[in-house]
Amino acid sequence: MGRLASAYGQAVAAHRQARQRWTTARALLDRLAGEPVPERTADLVARLARLADALAAPPPGGTDRAGPSGPPTGHLGASPGGPPTGQVGASPGGPPPGYVAVSPGAGPARATRTVAPVDGPVPVRIGEASTADGRFPLLLPLGAGRHLAVDRDARDPRVAVLLRVLVLRLLTTTAPGSVRVVGIDPAAWGATFIPLRPLRDCGVLGGVATTEAEIGALLDAAEAHARAAQHADPARSAAVRPGAASGVVGQAGAVSGVAVSGVVGQAGVASGGAVSGVMGQAGVASGGGQVGAGEAELLLVVAASAPGPRELARLTALTHAGPTAGVCVLFAGRAVTTPGQAPPTLGGTTEIRLDERYARIGDPPGQPFSDDGTGLAVPVLLDGDPPAPAVQALADRLGAQVRRDTALHLADLLPERRWTESARAGLRTVVGRSGRTPVSLAFDDATPHWLVGGRTGAGKTVFLLDVLYGLAARYSPAELQLWLLDFKEGVSFTEFVPTDRDPSFLPHARAVGVESDREYGLAVLRELRRELGRRAGVFKRHGVTKLADLPDTEPVPRTVAVIDEFHVLFAGNDRLAREAVDLLEELARKGRSYGVHLVLASQSTSGVEALYGRAESLFGQFALRVALPGGEPVLGPRGVVGGATRIGTAVVNTAAGAAGADILLRFPDAHADARQLARLRYELWDARPDDTVPPAVFRGYATAHLEDEPPPTVAAATRRPAVLVGRTVDVAGSTARCDLDASPGRHLAVVGTSATGGHVLRAAALSLAGQHRPGEAEFVLAPLVAAADELADDTAAGLKAAGHPVTQVDAAGLRARIGELAAGPGARSRTYLVVFGVDAAGAVLAAADPDTYRSGHEDLRALLREGPGRGVHLLGWWRGLRRLADDLGGSQNRDDVACLVALNVPADDLGLHLGVTDLAWTPRPDRALLVDRHAQRTTLIVPFVRPGHHPEEER
Repeated sequence: MGRLASAYGQAVAAHRQARQRWTTARALLDRLAGEPVPERTADLVARLARLADALAAPPPGGTDRAGPSGPPTGHLGASPGGPPTGQVGASPGGPPPGYVAVSPGAGPARATRTVAPVDGPVPVRIGEASTADGRFPLLLPLGAGRHLAVDRDARDPRVAVLLRVLVLRLLTTTAPGSVRVVGIDPAAWGATFIPLRPLRDCGVLGGVATTEAEIGALLDAAEAHARAAQHADPARSAAVRPGAASGVVGQAGAVSGVAVSGVVGQAGVASGGAVSGVMGQAGVASGGGQVGAGEAELLLVVAASAPGPRELARLTALTHAGPTAGVCVLFAGRAVTTPGQAPPTLGGTTEIRLDERYARIGDPPGQPFSDDGTGLAVPVLLDGDPPAPAVQALADRLGAQVRRDTALHLADLLPERRWTESARAGLRTVVGRSGRTPVSLAFDDATPHWLVGGRTGAGKTVFLLDVLYGLAARYSPAELQLWLLDFKEGVSFTEFVPTDRDPSFLPHARAVGVESDREYGLAVLRELRRELGRRAGVFKRHGVTKLADLPDTEPVPRTVAVIDEFHVLFAGNDRLAREAVDLLEELARKGRSYGVHLVLASQSTSGVEALYGRAESLFGQFALRVALPGGEPVLGPRGVVGGATRIGTAVVNTAAGAAGADILLRFPDAHADARQLARLRYELWDARPDDTVPPAVFRGYATAHLEDEPPPTVAAATRRPAVLVGRTVDVAGSTARCDLDASPGRHLAVVGTSATGGHVLRAAALSLAGQHRPGEAEFVLAPLVAAADELADDTAAGLKAAGHPVTQVDAAGLRARIGELAAGPGARSRTYLVVFGVDAAGAVLAAADPDTYRSGHEDLRALLREGPGRGVHLLGWWRGLRRLADDLGGSQNRDDVACLVALNVPADDLGLHLGVTDLAWTPRPDRALLVDRHAQRTTLIVPFVRPGHHPEEER
């Protein structure tokens, strides 16, 4: 009897305590919902369902309506005609409760949602709590330092479904563009995320890491995101901004849970626990979820299975980063760890345990379900897999909204006022946004040079143009000079140079190469090295070692040299490639101090033979790396996950590719708004200083014409004339010439089967005509091949128009004139033999004269050695190098024709004739090699052709 009395007394005391706490809970629910709490448990469960439904709805002031046949998208509600969200029993054939219902033919939901970004925890439904008196939805807090963990990994289908449910619900509850999702799934190789592919296509779901390297790279990016978020706005509170009811309701949840459990048995435990849980979530919702209008972006890291120990420790650390880190972790497989290793201790995490049928929910951080740490007292049935139409509808809505809300324009990169910044300490410009935060990159002591990588069509040119326009708008031409070089077939930088249709140009540009040759690129590097020498002299005079230390009286602009498709410079492993590597390495090493900065852009930096053993020393100087889609190798051998996968995105690393320094950004297409771009270009051009000269332009696709050159001046009697044969491939675009002085061998030989040979000979003869007074020089033309007939007639007409006597001869006449000129000077001070197809006269020249017994070859060789001293010069086109050597009498006489223009002559043959090894020459249309043996100079030129002729069309 004593023990019975004691037990009875304890029951009475517990009953009284429970009644007291029940009264408190009812009063708090009245305060929250404005209506009395029913006494019956069944009524309470129904009311909890309505309350949970209200918490999952859009916040006050939000407008969230789907299309005519769709439900409110904030609810992700059941199909039309079904019960309210959160109620059991959706209509047959409709989607599970909590998902968007799309009627057949209705198309994607059209939303006008205007909710806020994620500045606090968001209540997200995971399933339905089951009690003896019914079911009600269960919501858990996510975001703002709140995370979730499941004991099993996604190889359990229920866990995979739960993760997909949480991803979709969180994306639906938050503002479009405020949540970015990345995945970790080493156990199932990303299979968990396959049903969410539409979200990846619309840009919401990023990469899924499956290997150790990829997971490490993903965590690098997540940690960088957390650091950036924590430092972005120091004024943000470290805790969620609470509402008036959050603290009180959370306490009420704890009180009411114990009260009911002590008085009404199992059913009471269920309902009582439910009251506490939902009120705790009500506190979250009213206190922090969906408030404010900040610019924070939430990174949702979904770990479908546990990574290795080192990566697991880093993932755990993210859960302790706090609410300002902008990271939310969904971790499946918490109990699946390495044997002998204890499960990690997670911060701010609601834990879920699964049994055969139900889920058991632990206490959410800050608003527990229980006061003894046992969690929610009722089991939970998890929601089913999101239907494919719901995923697609959400992706369509988010994709459209994200594109609208996150649209970037060139104007977003430009300063309010032009040319107001100083480049003394470096150059800086906005290049895009990471989330909603502008990203500025610099050319300074920390990041003096940039390395940009990306596959064809990945947007390298677009990114470079954004950078160039941003710099040109901030810094005046006195602060900034641009050297722009493009090796690929395209028009990357043509908008910066004057054209026949548009005389405007970018006043900062000093040299621009379009479809450049390797030789032009080498010329640019040589010129930049000379600029380093000039600046070194200035620094020495003022006793400084850095540009920033120069006095104001000695302004020196910073130079940015952009080389697109720079790997072309290193094609092969010849002398040119090796010199290019030497020059780039020197520029990269010294440019930091002298204010000369390099931007190298390419599809790939691997497999270049000329860089073997030197890539590290060269690229190690490039601290800033930009990886566009397909350009991840510029970041180094480590894996990159969640990187740039779409056009208009890039991963930026400011630590030479080191892990943990990646930033994912978006950048605009400057040409998307052509009118605004044109205004900016003309604005910069109109503001140019009066003494600004247009940039030196090399157009690799353009032919060269003598008619475009300034008219030659009449040489004085003591001056030497020169033949003009083309335009030199150099920075200045100077005219290629060969002086015809009195030295033995000062003649011109054009060699090659290409018809361009006749055009070069035509230009050479016409260029000489303008350098003599009318009638002062005689021209003897010998068109010995049919391909030259028209060119010879055109040449004769031009020479006669200049007032010079012209004689046309055949092979026999040529033999006679050679004999005459070999014996003595001509009738005038200068005589020029212009022979189109000298090799066609081989048989005639080989025959001996019956009177003198001399062959034409003997007279020719005498003329080549002695003629220049008497004012006689030969301009000849040979169609084969072997025939030229035969006419000269062997390689020992090759100096008898000092000037040679080689067209389609193989490099080995030409090198053998010239006695030169490792000759850097690749025959190609519209290019020639000018060799002056006396000056020991070899120059790549664009040969002169008659207007209308296109060498690339020759057969």
